[in-house]
Amino acid sequence: MISRRHFLSTSLGALSVSTLPAIEPIKRPGKSRMQLGVAAYSFRDYFQWMRDKEQKPKDGKPQWSILDFIDWCGDNNVPGAEVTSYFFPKDVDEAFLLEVKRRAYLRGVQLAGTAVGNNFALPKGEKLSEQIAYTKKWIDHSAIMGAPHIRVFAGPQPKDLTEEQAVANCLESYQECLDYAAKKGVFLGLENHGGIVAEPQNLIKMVKAAKSPWAGINLDSGNFHTEDPYADLAKIAPYAVNVQLKMEISRKGAKKGESEPSDVKRVIQIMRDANYQGWFTLEFETKEDPFVRVPEICDMLRPLLA
Repeated sequence: MISRRHFLSTSLGALSVSTLPAIEPIKRPGKSRMQLGVAAYSFRDYFQWMRDKEQKPKDGKPQWSILDFIDWCGDNNVPGAEVTSYFFPKDVDEAFLLEVKRRAYLRGVQLAGTAVGNNFALPKGEKLSEQIAYTKKWIDHSAIMGAPHIRVFAGPQPKDLTEEQAVANCLESYQECLDYAAKKGVFLGLENHGGIVAEPQNLIKMVKAAKSPWAGINLDSGNFHTEDPYADLAKIAPYAVNVQLKMEISRKGAKKGESEPSDVKRVIQIMRDANYQGWFTLEFETKEDPFVRVPEICDMLRPLLA
């Protein structure tokens, strides 16, 4: 008798979205409500740590820890902080994670979640196993901190795998991590982040196939570089468990580095139409000074989200 995982890994590519054992779009009672959050990545150049490596100070500013970012959220009346994993100290321990939880509570800031830079589309073997183990480690970390959501990535298609194989590997890895996350009470939002999920189809396929109430999509407003990014965002919005706002979009055919301002009101309306309720988190990526622009954008967003 073949296992369910073996069946998924060998048969997913042959299934269409309509024939998958589907879960339905998320149904929430009541009306759409969104809360303002900011992702630590908005201040990425100013943290002491970046993916386990120490950064040099920038612009003469003191180097931040993730605790300083929580303080910034408290000082700037930002309800939610995404404490992105990249900026935690190398070899972070439980004591530090508990201090993050403590600091956030004392500053009246909620931890909206975190993120891991994983790749689930790798060929089966040691490297993919390492990615799964790393994601599980951050599920543990999130549970300790009380962070309810992790945004995870699918990954690019490896040269030695077909797209169907890469999607199957991603789904199997995602499912294994979801099974683990369910025991810890942590959502895993699969992000529309290029690679095999550069367009909506594969992303929706995997989330619908995932057998867990802790599955969903981390909707990033700036990550579809298609002919009509807003129409594609509307396709994935019903499955969103977290939202990230980028201030720019780049359409298909645009020259490298060419972008246009995000239609923020349209993004918000897309989420309202899907009856989304939850965090609406700014991830600021333009070259302007985040210490100047991020507070200005937050002031712009507050009445729109109210």
